[in-house]
Amino acid sequence: MIAKLFWFFVSTIFYTYLGYPILVALFSRVRPYRGRGSSIQRKLDSPPSVTLLIAAYNEEEVISRKLRNSLLIDYPSDKLQILVAADGSDDRTAHIVETYYDHGIELSYNRPRDGKMSAINRAITKARGDIVVFSDANNFYEPETIRELIKEFRDPSVGAVTGTKTISNGDGMLGESEGMYWKYESFIRRQETRLGNCTGVVGEVLAVRRELYEPPPDYIINDDFYMAVNLIRRGYRVVYAPQARSIERISPSVKDEVTRRTRIIAGRYQALAHAGQWMPWNRPIVVWQLISHKILRLLVPFAMIGAFVTNLALVLRPPARGKAALFNLAPPWNGILFLLQVLFFGTSILGNRKQRKGLLGKLLYLPTFLTNSNYATLTGFYRYISKQQSNRWQRVRRRDTFDLKGDK
Repeated sequence: MIAKLFWFFVSTIFYTYLGYPILVALFSRVRPYRGRGSSIQRKLDSPPSVTLLIAAYNEEEVISRKLRNSLLIDYPSDKLQILVAADGSDDRTAHIVETYYDHGIELSYNRPRDGKMSAINRAITKARGDIVVFSDANNFYEPETIRELIKEFRDPSVGAVTGTKTISNGDGMLGESEGMYWKYESFIRRQETRLGNCTGVVGEVLAVRRELYEPPPDYIINDDFYMAVNLIRRGYRVVYAPQARSIERISPSVKDEVTRRTRIIAGRYQALAHAGQWMPWNRPIVVWQLISHKILRLLVPFAMIGAFVTNLALVLRPPARGKAALFNLAPPWNGILFLLQVLFFGTSILGNRKQRKGLLGKLLYLPTFLTNSNYATLTGFYRYISKQQSNRWQRVRRRDTFDLKGDK
């Protein structure tokens, strides 16, 4: 019985990280989404009007760079509205935005801090674009990003489009590992989109048809996920545009990165608690995608703990040798697998203390990244059940900004 539990835990981990990506890639080739006749191929008669909505809270260090970057976007200026939603900033964020009024940039500012969604919901009433592109103050777009997002709206069934999160080079192994993670995510989202719907969106590069926008409740932590799933539940598609790139730098330390992830994970547990309300039960393929891509990842740290504990139990009280020794974790397999787990966690501890360069360094840092990610998941679970996570986002430090093309 204990050996069966061990393999159940291990299977959960491997299915979540490897099994699902392989299956969704296979299914997307066997049963790709075909679109609605020839409508998906038609060109837009003219570029639709777009509102770039930038959420900002105490971003005086980066807001000027963000606005200059936004002014470099390759899109007709008469069709692009740049609107900053400043949520109760008590620094110079609002003042800096005001200095860009002559460039056509607009500001929605409310002094009392009510949370990100309250700021966005106030600002959305000022949005004039047919498409609203949600962004943050600390991420930067490549010039063609909005054009790449808009292309996908040729299909009238598309309600939202998300782009690619790219990590800037030069941030050490923490940045390298985060970059590899987003490449892995990019692969999954490509396959999901080929199948019909992408279940993971990036809130800082997310485009939504304004007429379809429904404000998430103020208590929602992960507003981007809520908006995406709400559109899917209503019968619209959410797709991934890989060429619509957003660039940002990683958190300056592992601790800061865990803090950032913790808030996101707490929001996922909140979504899980309300799954009965938002899950699109009438679309079984999407339900399978959501469970495999989003829900099971919340269970991985518990599966890792379960695999370690059951393996330890079988080392302390080894079963008798016989047939199917590996499946039953009889000696020597109980010791071999336990040693591999000890090496995995030991390597992750060393990775947090000392980083190595090169390919070997990347391979050695993988256990560190996975362990830190699942530690953040456990922390997010605790913050959610203890009701310590507010819908007001906590500003997490980022490394110094980087040079952008055309930014002087």
